Amino acid sequence: MATVPAAKDKYRSFLDDEADNVQWRHGAPPTYDDVNQLFEQGRTKEWEEGSLEEIVQNAIKTWEMELSHKVRLQDFKSINHEKFKLIVNAWESLVIEGREGLKGEEALKMGSYNALLKNSLPKEFQYYKADEESFESSHEAFRSAFPRGFAWEVIHVYSGPPLIAFKFRHWGIFEGPFKGHAPTGETVEFYGIATVKVDEGLKVEEVEVYYDPAQLFGGLLKAPPVSISSSPTHHASACPFHSSS
Repeated sequence: MATVPAAKDKYRSFLDDEADNVQWRHGAPPTYDDVNQLFEQGRTKEWEEGSLEEIVQNAIKTWEMELSHKVRLQDFKSINHEKFKLIVNAWESLVIEGREGLKGEEALKMGSYNALLKNSLPKEFQYYKADEESFESSHEAFRSAFPRGFAWEVIHVYSGPPLIAFKFRHWGIFEGPFKGHAPTGETVEFYGIATVKVDEGLKVEEVEVYYDPAQLFGGLLKAPPVSISSSPTHHASACPFHSSS
């Protein structure tokens, strides 16, 4: 995702606030023009401005932006730094971490893709080996697969603050290689349920996500593998994602 001088984004906050004091991962705030266009073209819901659904949708987009593009947790404005934790498919979190959830610094170091896709299956059955991926390699893999971005929308909000519950959809157009699998040009998507606990200042204290990763990887691993030597795009778009945010 290209970076340019700070500019406002209609779906995300804190992209242009105190830009000189924030340490951005790529040196400047990101731009979301491509994924915003994908979102607007492919969304199934269009929420009224100021509605709870729109507020929740934009708040999650803002949190994801900070997690993906800010280097220091102290620069995050969407979360409660002391209380924040991320829980993904609670049983998996308990098995893998020996406790429920990742603290803010842990999620920041791991990156959103690795945090969301880490699982407890035996290695031979893992279609994604999060513990073998860095923050950078995981993001590069999905940028390669989804050149136009990985769009996200709220489908339904079941309850408001302080414990917000909602259903979401995540999708992209599979137009680049992924894990040695050729792109199909098809829409790859998955659905999930999440809760977000916020404090009195509406800062996020806890994010809990439930979804089936097989929905995502069923689309990404659908095409037969392509050999490195026969792939015309290998050198141009290859990512350091040797074993497959």
